[in-house]
Amino acid sequence: MVKGPLPIPARRAMRKLGQDIKDARLRRHITAALLAERANISPRTLSKIERGDSTVAIGSYVAVLFSLRMIDRFADIADARHDRTGIELMQEQLPKRVRIPRKKDE
Repeated sequence: MVKGPLPIPARRAMRKLGQDIKDARLRRHITAALLAERANISPRTLSKIERGDSTVAIGSYVAVLFSLRMIDRFADIADARHDRTGIELMQEQLPKRVRIPRKKDE
């Protein structure tokens, strides 16, 4: 559980995720009760998820995404290919030039 309030950008992201999940459910014409049953969570937990509540266990979010057949997108959340900051930091650590070691005379 998160101690203290989440930063504003994180709260916005959670609300967006919740709204996106709700929109996906509605596009599929699935009732909240049915999705909760498929995800093996309570309807109250699904309601919290659709509001982007950060106190809900990540496993519940994953179960809902799986039930909506959207789990593949979740698997890419922290994919290294999308880590711009990490890639930039790695590039800063690259050497400016590379020298070939001299062979020692024997």
